[in-house]
Amino acid sequence: MPHKRSAIATAFVVCVVLVLGAIRVSASPAGKDKPNGRLLYGRVLDPQDNPLPDAVVYVTNTRTRAIRSYIVGVDGAYRFPGLSTAIDYEVYAQYKGKKSDTKSVSGFDDRTQVYIDLRVDIR
Repeated sequence: MPHKRSAIATAFVVCVVLVLGAIRVSASPAGKDKPNGRLLYGRVLDPQDNPLPDAVVYVTNTRTRAIRSYIVGVDGAYRFPGLSTAIDYEVYAQYKGKKSDTKSVSGFDDRTQVYIDLRVDIR
């Protein structure tokens, strides 16, 4: 009987070591290097590639219809960090009553950074 108890104790210790090792691997710093969601960024431009300062960019979550907005600076740049990679989004810009085409970002697109320029015809 003592030999059987020793084998059970050894098997238990091995299981505990394996579980702790798995936990350690899953909590390793390498997991911190992964980006937290998707970054959608780009610029709002006129047809001649000039930035359109103070344009407003709208991004819509197509599942919930929640809308986020961003007012661009003098360089025309916008950025929406932390978007889900599993959801489709639509993005467009408005400038002085004019609107760009609506662009889509698919949940099937596995890129963590998506760059889209939005062009507004200001004529």
